[in-house]
Amino acid sequence: MVTTNFIGSVKLSLHLRYTNNMSDTYNWYSTLIKPSWAPPGWLFGPVWTVLYIIIALTFGSVFYKVLKKELPWYVIIPFALNLLFNFAFTPIQFGLKNNLLAAFDIAMVLTTLTWALVSIFPYVRWITFANIPYFVWVLFATILQFTITYLNRR
Repeated sequence: MVTTNFIGSVKLSLHLRYTNNMSDTYNWYSTLIKPSWAPPGWLFGPVWTVLYIIIALTFGSVFYKVLKKELPWYVIIPFALNLLFNFAFTPIQFGLKNNLLAAFDIAMVLTTLTWALVSIFPYVRWITFANIPYFVWVLFATILQFTITYLNRR
């Protein structure tokens, strides 16, 4: 539970810090050229709510098992990096309003998630399977972010 509360607290504080002026952020994002297949903005909140529950349970389990020495310590590295890159996305995209850096960041989220799921699979397979929705969404989000970055290049 500590991991769940910590992850939620950090994500919320980063989100609030960098989206202090919500109307400015919304106005900026709404002016970006997006592909016709981009999902509506209201969909992101519910999707990420479900994904953060999955992340909290599965990543928390990995951290717990490493602390209990049920898993080798190095298995935690891609999970920790994934959280770092995931938490950085909102401040980069909506705080800095930097599409190129956000594209790099979401690519790192995808890369570290792939690494995490491959590294945990031999030890705790259910964690890999439980993160399939997260993987699919991040893959989609990566393609979307790269498309938005391309469409809005200057």
